[in-house]
Amino acid sequence: MQERVREAQSFGGLVSQLTFETASLFRKEIELARSELSQKVSQAGSGLISTGIGGIILFIGIQALVASAILGLALFVDWWLAALIVGVVITVIGALILRSGIAKLKAGNLVPRRTIGTLRENTHWAREQLR
Repeated sequence: MQERVREAQSFGGLVSQLTFETASLFRKEIELARSELSQKVSQAGSGLISTGIGGIILFIGIQALVASAILGLALFVDWWLAALIVGVVITVIGALILRSGIAKLKAGNLVPRRTIGTLRENTHWAREQLR
């Protein structure tokens, strides 16, 4: 009879401990998610700042270079052809820089992969413990 009481107490204690540990685990998972999301937001901010600064500098510098390139090239070809050639070159350069900034902002880079991985592991572990 006393063994059954001990088993019941042990079982109750185990359930209580499991509940406490599970709650603690979820709190730590939430902390990890917050930390990882904070890093991802910082990464996105860095990409936005780089893209913005690059765009402004590119715009100002290109204004001056376009004028001088068109005027210099117009000495050898018609002015409209000079403007077309310079415009194409500048468009290609701008597209490459813009593509680099967009790559930094891709949604896939903002996913909290570590947190998702640990949540999957914890879910798998909890299921195994309940079997």
